[in-house]
Amino acid sequence: MRLLHITTSLHTGGAETLIVNLMPRFKALGYEVGVVVFNAERTPLMERLEKECPECEIYCLGHSYYNPWYIVKLIRIMRHYDIIHTHNSSPQLFAAIANIFCRKKLVTTEHSTNNRKREKGGIFCLVDKWMYRRHNNVICISEIAEKKLREYLGNTDGQHVCTINNGVDVEMFHKAEPLPELKSEKFVAVMVAGFREAKDQDTLIRAMSLLPKEQYELWLVGDGVRRGELHNLVRDLNLQGYVKFLGLRTDVPNVLKSADVVVMSSHWEGLSLSNVEGMSVGKPFVASDVNGLREVTKDYGILFPHEDEKALAEIIIKLHDDKYHYKQVANKCYERALQFDIKTMVEAYNNIYLSLKQ
Repeated sequence: MRLLHITTSLHTGGAETLIVNLMPRFKALGYEVGVVVFNAERTPLMERLEKECPECEIYCLGHSYYNPWYIVKLIRIMRHYDIIHTHNSSPQLFAAIANIFCRKKLVTTEHSTNNRKREKGGIFCLVDKWMYRRHNNVICISEIAEKKLREYLGNTDGQHVCTINNGVDVEMFHKAEPLPELKSEKFVAVMVAGFREAKDQDTLIRAMSLLPKEQYELWLVGDGVRRGELHNLVRDLNLQGYVKFLGLRTDVPNVLKSADVVVMSSHWEGLSLSNVEGMSVGKPFVASDVNGLREVTKDYGILFPHEDEKALAEIIIKLHDDKYHYKQVANKCYERALQFDIKTMVEAYNNIYLSLKQ
């Protein structure tokens, strides 16, 4: 069977990491695999995909995310595949339009609990709902994402919707070694996430401004459109040297293992891969109390009120000061991560693909 995944880019992000994790595993199951990337910029994730799955055909369409000309290009590519699996808004829509001429089996993964089209309403919602109906299966990465999507689509349109939790290679993250060059005498918090509107690095940066500089340090892993805003915030709070921007990394497991606590501060999520990755390394995981993070973190890691930097600072201080509490939270996080191992996700995806071929 020939399997094609379509995404906007291979920058740091949950959907992008998911694709790179899946391709070698489906190749091992006997699939012929390919990935379409709208924005062809070379990234560490693209290099990792080339290294780990050299048989995967990578189609780079251009240097933007929303070029309608991509629809014509997709028609030519999609004709050579059996299953088309889309991620993110523009690939979902463009592939649905292209499939009018290809008539392939379409699957999409819904990575969040919200998007801009739902918020804008009107014609945007009509187009969005038409797009979802063109897909044979819509896979949501968490139960709350499925609940929100069913409410949005209505009961009739939601019959082809299901939940398959995102998964990570838990063992690989847990066995990762710390990086000597990142060794610090301070208590280090780390956040791995793209610098985009759904993420809330701002609250974490402000929390760092409330902590003694001689004891604490923050690492931000990622990049994106809000990079300038975050640099400005660090400068305005006089945190230069205490907040380090580590950029895009291919050694995220080692970076996480080098830190003391993993934080995910967000405005909303579907199910954050960084959530599970952070829990997998055996460190305490702290997250915003928002949809998509709450479901995984509650009763295992620690939740703080959305945009509440004081509460977040107090949580970090307690993890620093109370070694028993630190170990207890870390152990519970690892226990939770084991429930989201990638093997379970691959099996569930494979069952959907096989059902579409019957």
